[in-house]
Amino acid sequence: MLICPHCEFENPNDNKFCQKCGTSLIHRTCHQCSADVLLDMQYCQNCGAECGTIWWAIITQETSVAVSEVEDGKLTQHQGSTSSQPQFAVGSFLDRGQRYQLLEPLPSPEVFAANTEVKVRVLDCQPYQISPIEAVLDNGPQGLIVPSVSVIGIPPLAQAYVTLQPDRPPGIPLIHDAWQQDNIQVVLIEDRSHWQLLIDAWQDQETNPLQILHWCYQMIQLWGILERVNCRQSLLELSNLRLDEDQTLGLQRLYLEIPGGNLSPDEEESLTIKALGRVWHAICRESQRTQLGSAMQILEDLEVGKIETLEELRSRLQDIATELEPPSPADFSSTATNNTTSPTMLQDNYREDIDKNEDAPTMILSMQLKSVENTGRTDVGRQRNHNEDYFGIETSQQKLELPRSRILQARGIYILCDGMGGHASGEVASELAVKTVRQYLRQNWVSEELPTAETIQAAVFLANQTIYNLNQQDARSGVGRMGTTLVMLLMQNTKLAVAHVGDSRLYRVTRKRGLEQLTVDHEVGQREIAKGVDFTIAYARPDAYQLTQALGPRDTNFLHPHVDFFEIREDTLLLLASDGLSDNDLLENHWQTHLEPLLSSGVNLELGLNDLIDLANEHNGHDNITGILIRVKVCPNQQNFP
Repeated sequence: MLICPHCEFENPNDNKFCQKCGTSLIHRTCHQCSADVLLDMQYCQNCGAECGTIWWAIITQETSVAVSEVEDGKLTQHQGSTSSQPQFAVGSFLDRGQRYQLLEPLPSPEVFAANTEVKVRVLDCQPYQISPIEAVLDNGPQGLIVPSVSVIGIPPLAQAYVTLQPDRPPGIPLIHDAWQQDNIQVVLIEDRSHWQLLIDAWQDQETNPLQILHWCYQMIQLWGILERVNCRQSLLELSNLRLDEDQTLGLQRLYLEIPGGNLSPDEEESLTIKALGRVWHAICRESQRTQLGSAMQILEDLEVGKIETLEELRSRLQDIATELEPPSPADFSSTATNNTTSPTMLQDNYREDIDKNEDAPTMILSMQLKSVENTGRTDVGRQRNHNEDYFGIETSQQKLELPRSRILQARGIYILCDGMGGHASGEVASELAVKTVRQYLRQNWVSEELPTAETIQAAVFLANQTIYNLNQQDARSGVGRMGTTLVMLLMQNTKLAVAHVGDSRLYRVTRKRGLEQLTVDHEVGQREIAKGVDFTIAYARPDAYQLTQALGPRDTNFLHPHVDFFEIREDTLLLLASDGLSDNDLLENHWQTHLEPLLSSGVNLELGLNDLIDLANEHNGHDNITGILIRVKVCPNQQNFP
């Protein structure tokens, strides 16, 4: 089966286009120049950008094979070799199905020794073909018959990845495929060979001690996860410790520990948290950063056994975090804020449910903005002849950079409205609401804090009254009265406020919690659920989706805008959406393919929103479609260190 990358529909293997949405199943679009590139091409033929799907292959030879000749990277084998054994040349395939093509030459030893690992990058020439392991991990797409993992006979190393994958800890590479064939075992995982080495960032004198503390905490979290699958050795290889583009710790691969229970005392000690302390000490020594205050005392206490558990180690890191916490920065401009940061957990970016001790101490650090990006777009859809949606984005950012510190401050107003009332009415109401609220906030949001709930509600009430007055002036009645929904997000650094009326929504996506809907629709069905009515009964009503709140149709005595406040505590993607984008559980069903990737700074936010709108047109093209995306990156507060 070929899984469409756009709508995830299952297609026969010989299809050239998706049967459901028409997306090409033999080409992909170059992310640089938008040219069509064949799926089995590594680079775009037009601009040279790498477009292919690349995996990292770990190849293990089970028995020794002598090599009589090496030519152009191709191994010619003898001493028991058979014609069925793969010939590992650049451009040749690892598998009999001719899917995974070698991009790099293999080493050229005289003898390919037993159990020797070789790591190379491979090109997936059939990236839309689901692999058996992917099918098992996804519980099998509907109608697809998938063998169990035991029947597949995957190598032991792959089993560790498979065990961890359902929890999706980002520190662990994604496994894509694995098999045993002839004399070799192959495991294909996410390619992290280009990620930055932890030791390189650690030794950078500009790297803040709090960031180093953050990485230590992430290693503790990973240690508890890896202990379950006997892969703690993975944290003890310095070259295996990597950082993604957001400076989050990850492993390049997993290393299995020695099987069996007959370990020597030295081997037993190498798999305790004392070994973790030795890794930290080795990194400090190699990076020549040994002046980290109380952190060095932790290394000594680990070595002599004063710290014996992960919980004790977390607690000690918590104490150091408190010592290192910087004071609030002074204002650097007339519009800067004294409150650029907010207390929050040091983010480990791993699912809470895989932490063996849910009551373990957490590290409290201030978070600061690292970057803020946004984009918005509205589309008429496929059935309407006019667009009643309207949106507004107003942002300001100030940045102060000094040799040893960087402060980013941001303020944003994001408003989305979905109008109603027919041609020349709905679009009037939605545009008027956006402009009225923006103007009110520009005049009344003058402090360096978020507006109060009362101020935000006053802006919404004013927009309602403005539209209501027009309805009264034109003597509109019934369905002829114009109105609009509203969802609004206000940002002041890491603090946010949301207000909404109607069924336009705010969503939040984080790596830790996935997709969350932060607003509750103002409609009859939700009103009944709030009264205690069962969901199925509430939405069996013919008027279940009728709005109970909107701007304009009635005066402010009937309006109750909901306002809430929250903080950004980890890298976050925020989405304001009209119902044309959120109907039919579109986002709930496709967030992992169309929203989660947008958390990465390397993914173009505007193109991502375009793809999302295209997807909505396929599923919800009956209505106008509007979305605003805001990507917020944060990091531990690194200000005011000497």
